[in-house]
Amino acid sequence: MTHPLGVAHLTAINLAPPAFIEAAARAGFERVGLRLLRVTDTSPGYPLMNDPALMRATRHALAATGLLVNDIEFVRITPELDPADLCPFLDAGAELGARHVIAAPYDPDLGRLADRLGALSRLATERGLAVVLEFFPWTVVPDLSSALAMAKAAGDKVGVLADSLHFDRSASSLDLLRETPASLLPFVHLADAPIHPPYTEAELLHTARDERLPPGEGEINLVGFLAALPAGVPVVAEVPMTAATLSVGENEVLQRVAAGCRNLLENR
Repeated sequence: MTHPLGVAHLTAINLAPPAFIEAAARAGFERVGLRLLRVTDTSPGYPLMNDPALMRATRHALAATGLLVNDIEFVRITPELDPADLCPFLDAGAELGARHVIAAPYDPDLGRLADRLGALSRLATERGLAVVLEFFPWTVVPDLSSALAMAKAAGDKVGVLADSLHFDRSASSLDLLRETPASLLPFVHLADAPIHPPYTEAELLHTARDERLPPGEGEINLVGFLAALPAGVPVVAEVPMTAATLSVGENEVLQRVAAGCRNLLENR
């Protein structure tokens, strides 16, 4: 397997960080993403910066399992955002040894979005963290091309996060992904799903947040996606499966996702 394998918190979002880390380790993942900021009203975030006891328990779980924190997430860059307000969040990421901060584009003013993204990047860099901008087909930065342009406008320290689901459901091209420098693509998200375009925004959101599939169980061209990546880029599975989790639990879901990732990475 040439790509280090991790798992995003959304895959088992109802597990608090210590339990999530332990379950991810049992499934065979090497790193985790942790959601410290709530994204929607229906899914939790775990603000370790405001909970010293939970921070200690999380650090203990990391030390006991040997897992790395790939990223902390995620910052919605909105018109109201003041990046300086995120310093405690960034400090928590540094304390966890995280490598990246995921940001999301939710400001229709692209110039202001670039400025705020650049400011966030400078604050993160001071703490040894690197910011990546994730693109979503329902936002003002809907695809890989626009994400690369926004990252360039925000400064040379900002990277891009390509998620195979959003990549497939946007106008992104494998040729452009293949041409993207490794320095701009520090890791990717991996998930599968059925393909049935066109998609409504409601369908895009539901699949993204609630019902993806493990690699190999859907129809996305994941072999082509992986082949277009720079060698050795870490792959982080982000596969929320709400119905399956309610049926069999988080541990079983994480095992299934890990098995799908390993099969794809080893046999593609």
